[in-house]
Amino acid sequence: MIAATSGQADSADTLSRLHRGPAGEAARMVQTKKIALYVIVVFVLYTIITSPGRAADLVQVGFEGIASAAQGVGEFMSELVQ
Repeated sequence: MIAATSGQADSADTLSRLHRGPAGEAARMVQTKKIALYVIVVFVLYTIITSPGRAADLVQVGFEGIASAAQGVGEFMSELVQ
């Protein structure tokens, strides 16, 4: 049997530290975000497919909210300038 050399042991130790350290946490966070994004996309597609009328109503409400917020910001800026 061949014993591990010092270089191999060092790289194995480095690898294990990466999985436990900040880089490993960042990798897990990226995976979590990907999974959450996939779940949201599947939910949106399911909602659109099963009830397109309701989905259209929700989109319309969303756009009305965005338009209302933009109008409010515009009014605030106008008043700020005067």
